Amino acid sequence: MKPSKTSKQWMREHLNDPFVQQAQKDGYRSRAAYKLLEINDKDQLLKPGMVVVDLGATPGGWSQVAARIVGERGRVVGLDLLPLEPLRGVEFIQGDFREEAVLKELENLLQGQPVGLVISDMAPNISGVATADQARAMYLAELAMDFALDWLEPQGSFLVKVFQGAGFTEYLELMRQHFQRVATRKPKASRDRSSELYLLATGKRG
Repeated sequence: MKPSKTSKQWMREHLNDPFVQQAQKDGYRSRAAYKLLEINDKDQLLKPGMVVVDLGATPGGWSQVAARIVGERGRVVGLDLLPLEPLRGVEFIQGDFREEAVLKELENLLQGQPVGLVISDMAPNISGVATADQARAMYLAELAMDFALDWLEPQGSFLVKVFQGAGFTEYLELMRQHFQRVATRKPKASRDRSSELYLLATGKRG
């Protein structure tokens, strides 16, 4: 199939993206690594020895950053429907994190260790129908928050990608009910034209 004009433009923009070029130089799996690095520089989310769960981990940019900072005393567990090429310091479970078998595998892996941080950079495959894409994006964010509330230790933190649009205000309000502090972040590596934002929730209520 011949590439469309839109896909050619995207590829050209992608290859010229300074964050893509920097990721290749630094050895990161994706440009998304710089989003987490910037947020962490500001908020000091990741700490040595921490247990982190990365939802939608593939291709592994966020897990790489997390594993480097938590160090050997910490743990990073990635979950994704898609396979992940092995990463140093990252334990990986392939499957749907809503399924009981996957949650049981995670429980066995953690062996009672408390989760200090859940991160999610998930986004749906874009259909081009704005209302449908927004609904699917918010659904993923809701699933991520449900997971975080089930697995985070008291006072734990949750970082999630959302898109401004229908359902955003309600999601933000729900997050404020379950966490002591909620902040919005728009890192430089997030493209200006994108409606994506990151919500950082800290201090999970008991």
